[in-house]
Amino acid sequence: MSHQRQPRLKPLLDKVPPGFLVDTRWLKAQGIDAKSIHDYVARGWLERIIRGVYRRPLPESVQAPTAVPWDSVLLSLQRIMEYEVHLGGLSALDLAGYAHYLHLGGAPRIHLYGDAPSWLKRLPSDAKIVMHRRTLFGDDRTGITDSDRDARESNQSVNVWRWPLMASSPERAILEALDELGDEAGFEKLDKIFESLTTLRPKQLMALLTVCRSVKVRRLFFVFADRHKHAWRKHLDADRVDFGSGPRALIKGGKLHPIYRIYVPADFIPEKEMRERADA
Repeated sequence: MSHQRQPRLKPLLDKVPPGFLVDTRWLKAQGIDAKSIHDYVARGWLERIIRGVYRRPLPESVQAPTAVPWDSVLLSLQRIMEYEVHLGGLSALDLAGYAHYLHLGGAPRIHLYGDAPSWLKRLPSDAKIVMHRRTLFGDDRTGITDSDRDARESNQSVNVWRWPLMASSPERAILEALDELGDEAGFEKLDKIFESLTTLRPKQLMALLTVCRSVKVRRLFFVFADRHKHAWRKHLDADRVDFGSGPRALIKGGKLHPIYRIYVPADFIPEKEMRERADA
């Protein structure tokens, strides 16, 4: 190894744990040119996964998986390459322990929010990564936090750096999940999840509902919140939430909710006393 390569390679190995990824953009930002990248691959210090994406090899005693574990991908994006991306929606609720449906067969769907590199859709991962823009809350990062997941449950082959994933809190994640809602099956799935959301924090919910840009999401959230009557519901001030005007269509063949004026499955229409309150 030349005297010139040594100073550049050492910081690279210090920053990238075995099994984690970097891309050409990041490598060049570290002062590593295309010729050096090619040389590092030839010497086995990096391995090419796809064009423009490289992994620091795992120890010889560990067999590298054919598909890169999704959490290693996400941690590489977040903690090494510093892309603005987080785990959200149903995936963040799953991470927090609110999953009610076992995944049967095929690759799981992992929902990421933010700006990810174009190569992500070409990467051979053990999950189907679904990207979403952060339009629901704009630039507001309320509720994006380090997860407290147990690293022992990680899919990573080697846990050298026990970084936490940046993920939506349950308060933000349920609003992200509602934003994707569009059919009756989705209502049933979210209804089961919502039933278990007994410990949401009303202060954070109000902060998120205030900055949420979707009238549909704000209305749907209160449809579910009124339906399940968790203790935190009475601490939410619906008068501070902008519900927009006019009815909103959502699902074909749905019924118009008398309070929040959005079309939902018939089972989600309130009981008689709630209809009377809406007409009062």
